[in-house]
Amino acid sequence: MSEIPAKATESEDPSGGAMADATTGDGALPVPDEARRAGHGGISGVPVEAQGEVPGEVVWQSSPPGSIYDYIKVASFSIGPDGLVDQWSLRAEQLFGISTERAVGMDPIEAFVAEDKRELGQRKMAEVLDGREWTGVVPFRLPDPEDTGLTAEGLAEVYVMPTRTEEGERAAVCIVVDVRILRRIETDLAASQAIFGQSPFGFLLIDPDLRIRRANERFASVFGGTVDDHRGRTVKDYLPPGEAERVSAILRRVLETGDSVNELLVSGTVPGSSERRHWSINLYRVHSGSGRPIGIAWLGTDITSRRAAAREAAQARRNLALLNEAGARIGNSLDLETTARELLDVAVPGFCDLASVDLYQGLLAGDETPPGLADGSAEMRRVAYASAVSDAPFIGGPEPVNVGAVHHYAFNSPFADALRTARPQSVAAEEGGLIQSTLAVPMVAHDTVVGLVQFSRTKGSEPFGERDSSLAVELASRAAVCIDNARLYRREHERALILQRSLLPPGDPEASGLDIACRYLPGNAATEVGGDWFDVIELPGHRTALVVGDVMGRGLRAAVAMGELRTAVRTLALLDLEPAEVLSALDEIARGLGTPGGVQQSTRGARQSRDADLSEVYLATCVYAVYDSVTRRCTFANAGHLPPVLVEPGESALMLDVPPGMPLGVGGEPFEEVEVELPEGALLALYTDGLVESRDHPLDEGLQAFVGALTDPSSPLEDVCDHVLNTLDTHHGEDDIALLMARVQGLPAESVGDWTLPREPRSVGRAREYARGQLVSWGLEPLVDTAELLVSELVTNALRYGEGEIRLRLLLDRTLVCEVWDAGLVQPRRRRARDTDEGGRGLQLVGLLSAAWGSRRTPRGKTVWFELPLPNGGKGLTDPAEALLSLF
Repeated sequence: MSEIPAKATESEDPSGGAMADATTGDGALPVPDEARRAGHGGISGVPVEAQGEVPGEVVWQSSPPGSIYDYIKVASFSIGPDGLVDQWSLRAEQLFGISTERAVGMDPIEAFVAEDKRELGQRKMAEVLDGREWTGVVPFRLPDPEDTGLTAEGLAEVYVMPTRTEEGERAAVCIVVDVRILRRIETDLAASQAIFGQSPFGFLLIDPDLRIRRANERFASVFGGTVDDHRGRTVKDYLPPGEAERVSAILRRVLETGDSVNELLVSGTVPGSSERRHWSINLYRVHSGSGRPIGIAWLGTDITSRRAAAREAAQARRNLALLNEAGARIGNSLDLETTARELLDVAVPGFCDLASVDLYQGLLAGDETPPGLADGSAEMRRVAYASAVSDAPFIGGPEPVNVGAVHHYAFNSPFADALRTARPQSVAAEEGGLIQSTLAVPMVAHDTVVGLVQFSRTKGSEPFGERDSSLAVELASRAAVCIDNARLYRREHERALILQRSLLPPGDPEASGLDIACRYLPGNAATEVGGDWFDVIELPGHRTALVVGDVMGRGLRAAVAMGELRTAVRTLALLDLEPAEVLSALDEIARGLGTPGGVQQSTRGARQSRDADLSEVYLATCVYAVYDSVTRRCTFANAGHLPPVLVEPGESALMLDVPPGMPLGVGGEPFEEVEVELPEGALLALYTDGLVESRDHPLDEGLQAFVGALTDPSSPLEDVCDHVLNTLDTHHGEDDIALLMARVQGLPAESVGDWTLPREPRSVGRAREYARGQLVSWGLEPLVDTAELLVSELVTNALRYGEGEIRLRLLLDRTLVCEVWDAGLVQPRRRRARDTDEGGRGLQLVGLLSAAWGSRRTPRGKTVWFELPLPNGGKGLTDPAEALLSLF
């Protein structure tokens, strides 16, 4: 609001006139009655007839909504006949930073105009006091509210109007506008126009009458016509009646309360299309410069495709949840009928309203070969039926088949066709029946059809679609596999146990720094299966675990125990425990093998006598060795097994003095470890008692013969194995024979990079430099970027969460291994970071880019490692950029 000094009289300019009262609302200041009578008041608007006044009397409306004066702050002051300020408005105080007490009586030229321009200013002031108007842009010194002593100039557009005082002397009234505000308004208008016109979203300005004041091109392109065609319209012109009423009520609430609305979902159609569209609308109230509400801004985004994708995703989630439930509930029993009922418990009513399961009668009768892909008309037995509709017929026309009844399908029926082709068939609903849609899905397991499932939906439910058909096939397949497994279990229980529990490592094992050869000779046909086994397990850091064991006893039970112990050894080896700890854990497992309730029951002190009657003692011997190819040191632990044999280059074979300990399953005694440094080219042999002991040859004699057979350790290992087996009496067939031989080939010094880093942030960069330099020297440039990134992650974690100095080691053999050592005891744990988390993805990145990673305890802390395949290893390298993007 401009403020006109009360003392100033009317100008000779005909634009002067009576003004209305200045109201106190909306930021306007009250004007005294004297000033009102003098013709001064608020900003002039449009003349109206005041209520309660004499008809025809014109008053001036003050500050209409959206007036430009809400944004342009106009200041005023008056100059007396002496050329000094005699009136000073509040706006002038704000603009110039000078209070009224200081300003009144000041020479405006001396106060506001720079020294080099004062002469021109004095001439202009004299002209004004002579009765001439003047308009121009005048520089002035900006206020310094913080008294920094720094001065800056502003620009003011000044309009000076001559006046006369009550005594008839010449004076002047000055109207001042800050040019900076004008430029800011121009910039804001340009920016507003650019945002409004170029927005990719539908943009509307709605006035207080809920009519469109302005629309952008995007909105017009969707609803047709030009931008001007939409002026004056309401939401009722675009939305269905019910939706329009709802949106109008929300618009009124936003206008009244000022509370914005985000992501308001609105549905409707657009001209020329009957497709239902969905929009997400954001609404907020728009205010004038003085804070008065002048309308509502409408920002709309078309989310039709997003909603469709969300529906698809929701259906996929429901299907996945159904499959998860099926995986948890189907197959918990080895009974055929129970498995069929479990399938229907999952499907009804979550997937369909009615369902039934039919199995081939020959399958239930125990035939070795089920009908398979026959003509589809073989005898079937209904083993399960479920309905979410009480007393509802299954199809509607034929009589329903009772559970347990034997029946068959007509050759030309879709059910027989499904059995014949092993493909799902859609069955047409019968007129007047309850069923709307039916799927006949064959139950296929291992390329064999074992039965048929019917899924039906009643009228009022959504018909089966393509996704439903795929889901039905998956459900039927899972149940079919469980049913087929139950059939196989009934027929071949013992055979399956033998095959699953007595497997040995396939092929020739490979190990870093070792040349491996092995032999396994089973007993003859007259001998029951034994429990001998061997294993070669690769460990982190190019280390290798060598295992040989023998379960005491014969037959299937010994083979089962051997399978469990071998699996346990591999599991414990992956935990990277010390050899003595591995054997201690195996001892606990062995004691629990023959005890009802397993390991926990075997460790309880109080046992019932009936448990002792049911329990069986399982004893086993085992030697477990861990070889480090970098240091060529091997750590042994022995649980009652025969001692390892070592042949050094140029030396005779000797049996290592490894404390034998107690066999596995005895318990109560700790196991000891022995560490031996193996020279380059040395030969290590692990074996079972079947190689050195038989009825005709005592154990001592067999051990001496075995040691004497290792006369030429430099020969190829395969030849050494064959020579040993041919020299000793290995054809007695009384027991299984396991022989594991390894020649030491330590990792060369040039294949090892080892650095110690101080505990400081700069060590991360140094670690990257060391890794890059070492990989370049090895000719592994394709691995540089990935290795640098992963080394940086592990060293950073060691700095943040570890303790003590940091050690970085690179090992090159068949793969590249990187190890980061520190003194901290806390093992790293990978977690799944949310989309909004800023961290927590370092170990996820290590897992994505590396072939393997993990951590292990050390005597002085822990080691975190990762492994990368070599570029010529046949495995493609993961692109780091793609791995980073996959985290989000």
